[in-house]
Amino acid sequence: MAGSPPESHSIHVHLDRLLAERNMTLTQLAAQVGVTNVNLSVLKNGRAKAIRFSTLTSICQALDCQPGDLLSCQPSDDC
Repeated sequence: MAGSPPESHSIHVHLDRLLAERNMTLTQLAAQVGVTNVNLSVLKNGRAKAIRFSTLTSICQALDCQPGDLLSCQPSDDC
């Protein structure tokens, strides 16, 4: 619906923590994954509405993690 606020979701992205644990910058990850800094920033800040499985796979490979390390669902009616 036009003019309505964006839908909120209870999926949280832990990219900051994973990057810090690996002493890696967003720019370094973007280069390894092949996406723009802007797209990773949107994901990192919780503004992404979707993520391709191929992108998720590439991020997990670059960070040597599982999808559950990167994403979590906070308790709410949605989870």
